[in-house]
Amino acid sequence: MNDIDIIKSYYSGDELKIALEKYESGIPAAYIIGEWEFFGDRYYVNEDCLIPRCDTERVVEKVLSCINGSKTIADICTGSGCIAISVLKRKTEAVGLAIDISSNAIEAAKKNAEINNVSDRLEFICADIFSDPLGDKKFDIIISNPPYIRTDVLDSLDEYVKKEPVIALDGGDDGMMFYNYIVTNCKKNLKQNGIFIFEIGYDQEDSIKLLAKQNGFDCEITKDYSGNPRVALLK
Repeated sequence: MNDIDIIKSYYSGDELKIALEKYESGIPAAYIIGEWEFFGDRYYVNEDCLIPRCDTERVVEKVLSCINGSKTIADICTGSGCIAISVLKRKTEAVGLAIDISSNAIEAAKKNAEINNVSDRLEFICADIFSDPLGDKKFDIIISNPPYIRTDVLDSLDEYVKKEPVIALDGGDDGMMFYNYIVTNCKKNLKQNGIFIFEIGYDQEDSIKLLAKQNGFDCEITKDYSGNPRVALLK
């Protein structure tokens, strides 16, 4: 279904008219409805969260394929929490830590953890990743779908995307600011044989491979449903 059909499935009468007017004014359907589907589950979202997208499901699939038994994961820039929660919901022996700089996003993620019954296995920290909130903690898998859009591209984005929090979109001058920091500074937080799994932009394959090589990692790329590079696994 397209966004309008989804809105129509939630509302009728005057409420539908108001909802459609909001959508026509540029407010994304997910923010109007207050929830969105991701990996077959429903997630509460608000204007402080990036809206979960189907291409990000490829990240979840990759993480799930790498987990056997009791594993520890860290989800950096968790937003709505959809990646970490989707993983823990399907890997019941795994435990996780979710980090985001936005306190409102963290509150939304906590709500989603409760909705999906993983609150007892997912810890939350509201912090700037550049302040080294992982400390000396160790993880089997560090996951991130960080801001990765180049700053100079933000003004050209779709009008609906512009309604999403810029803090969740802006990846700096080259879009690589978060990857550079995480790989360089958080490799100390990987257990032996630990891995990074990132969502990346369609044009960032060469950059992430170079970053991996510079830090002693091999890099495996998985494409999204449109055939674009989307997931980077560094090991």
